[in-house]
Amino acid sequence: MNVPSDNRIFVETKTYLKLKGVLDNLKNSRGNIIHVIGTPGTGKSTNIYRAIDELGLKVYDVECNLKDLSATPMEVFNTTIEAVKETLDAKDKREAYRRLSSFDAVLFADRFHDSHLLKDDLHGFSEWTLKSWKTPYFYLLCIREYFKYKEEFKHLNIIFQTAWRLKIGKRKYDIFTDIPIISKILSKILGMIFTVVRIEYTPKETIKIIKAHLKVEEEKIKKYIKVYGCRPRYILERLGGGSHP
Repeated sequence: MNVPSDNRIFVETKTYLKLKGVLDNLKNSRGNIIHVIGTPGTGKSTNIYRAIDELGLKVYDVECNLKDLSATPMEVFNTTIEAVKETLDAKDKREAYRRLSSFDAVLFADRFHDSHLLKDDLHGFSEWTLKSWKTPYFYLLCIREYFKYKEEFKHLNIIFQTAWRLKIGKRKYDIFTDIPIISKILSKILGMIFTVVRIEYTPKETIKIIKAHLKVEEEKIKKYIKVYGCRPRYILERLGGGSHP
């Protein structure tokens, strides 16, 4: 979950500069769909919000405020759309999509995935995906909606903080990045259709990020990298430095 303090200390990386370059094109173009992927703990949202702030993009941040984790994919879809219509004061979906075109981009990130961290009585999309095996059907509903309102979507830019999470034991995995062979195939297919930016770091970049937040010996960081990989947030949590990526 991205909070203002996440961006107070920020280390520019090769991945971030690539993302910033991709988002910079959104001001003067429409019809772009961008998927930002990355294994849990790499700070996808922090990179996204940082780039948006630096570029001064006008973004509509979509929310997913579920009251019940047993909701069907259709109920999740309708809840999200109704919230958009309400905030934009639109009478129907077509009007809502047209009004969204006034923004540089429509963003599906923390307020969509992790709204439960903002409001105690609600559930975010990430919570729902961990409880439901019907996530693929939700994505099919989104694809159907795109083709149904294709003319309206041509005038929108959409940024997805793309995650399909699985929890095995105490550790979270993402099917687009963490599962051998399957992740490679899925991310390649995704990249054939959309613009995909993967948030990932080299060990050197990871060490630099950790040291920007904590005074800790480099050798100690390297030991944690061997255990958790180049996931700054996870390493910082273990070192007692909070959850900043």
